[in-house]
Amino acid sequence: MRVLLLTGDWKWTGPAGPMLELAVGLRERGCDVAVACPEPPERGARGVAAEARARGLEPALVLGRGRGVRPFADAADARRLRALVAGRGVELLHAWHTRDHVLALRAAGVRPGARRAAVVRSWRKAEPVPGTPWDRWLFGPGCDGLLCVSPAVAEWCRPARGGRPVRGAFGAVDAERFAPRAPDPAVRAALGLAPGDLVVGIVARVQAHRRFELLLDAAVRLFRAEPRARLLVVGRGTRRGSLAEAPARRLGIADRVVFAGYRAGDYADVLRCIDVFTYLVPGSDGTCRALLEAAACGIPAVATRRGALPEIVADGETGTLADETPEALAAAWGRLLGDPDARRALGAAARKRAETLFSPARLAAEVEALYADALASSGASPRPWSETSSR
Repeated sequence: MRVLLLTGDWKWTGPAGPMLELAVGLRERGCDVAVACPEPPERGARGVAAEARARGLEPALVLGRGRGVRPFADAADARRLRALVAGRGVELLHAWHTRDHVLALRAAGVRPGARRAAVVRSWRKAEPVPGTPWDRWLFGPGCDGLLCVSPAVAEWCRPARGGRPVRGAFGAVDAERFAPRAPDPAVRAALGLAPGDLVVGIVARVQAHRRFELLLDAAVRLFRAEPRARLLVVGRGTRRGSLAEAPARRLGIADRVVFAGYRAGDYADVLRCIDVFTYLVPGSDGTCRALLEAAACGIPAVATRRGALPEIVADGETGTLADETPEALAAAWGRLLGDPDARRALGAAARKRAETLFSPARLAAEVEALYADALASSGASPRPWSETSSR
C-alpha cells in the first residue's frame, strides 16, 4: 500500500509525534510511506521535517507554511501534490489538519483511466464532530475514512460518517525510550527536588483551558496534608507567568512548585522523577501522548474523566479517575503518595497496558485496517506490495 501522510503545520507539537510514530509503524508493516510537510521558518528550529528525517523519512514534498483553507494561496502546493500522487502511485492520503485535508482532496482528484486516491482524516479531538454544515461535510462525505483518538470517540463521531469507515485507535509510545527506570538523582537535584520529596507531575502547555487554577488549588490542599509533596510542571506557554507562576506565589506555594519548562533531550529522565502523574484536560492532541509516556515509564496516574482519559487510565488498575474538584484531586494524589506498594502495583499495570494497547505496532495495524476500508469505500482496494513496489 502506498501512503502519503501530510500536515500543513511545520511545528513539532500536538499531533506531529503521533503522525511520525504511525509512519514508522506502517513502514515496518511493509507499507510504502511518504511524508509531506513544511520546513520551519528558521534554520535549525525543531519541526516535523527534521523529526521525519531523524526517522529515515525524507519529506517527499515540502509544503508552503500556512494555516486554514487557502484556495488561491495553496494552488501551487495542490498542483505539486497532485503530481506527486500521480508520479508515486499514491493510493491513500492521510491528513491531520483542515488545510492539508483540503489539499489532499484537491490532489486526489479523479484521473481518467486511473483510480482515485482515498483520503483519510485524523480527528485529534476527544469529542464528537461539530454540527456545522462545513464540519459535517468535511468529516462525512469529505473523507473516505476517519481516524479518531479512541474507540469511544469513534462511536461519538459515527453519526457524522453516514455509514462510512471510522475507527478509533489509541496513540503510540516508544516503549524502549520510556522504559521504567529509577529516577536519576542528578536530574532530581537539578530540578531542585530533595531525596525525600514525593512528586506529583504534569506535562502540559500552560494554557487557560488546561485548568491550572484547579491544579494549584488542589496542590494547596495536598501540601497541607503531606509536607514532603512537591508539584512538577513540565511544559511551556507564553502565559505561564500569569496562569501558573503568579497564582502559585499568591497561594504561598511557589517554593513547592517546580516549573521545569519545555524539555527535549532529558525529557524521559525528567518524567521518571514523577511519583504520581496527573492529567486534567487534553490539549491539541487528544491521544494525550504525555499520559501514554508516563504509563510506559510505569508511573501511576490520577486523571479526570475528560475526553479519552477514562479509556486510557483504567480506574483502580493503572491509576485513579477523580472528580474535577481540588478536594478530589488532592485526596487521590495523597492516597497514592502515601502508599508506595499501591504505586508500584499500579505503575507495573500501567507499563503492561502501554506495551499492549499503546504500542506503535498496534496503532499501525489498526490504521492499516482503516485504510483498507477507506480504499474499498472509495472504490479502490489496496494493491499487493509486489505491485506497488514495481512502480
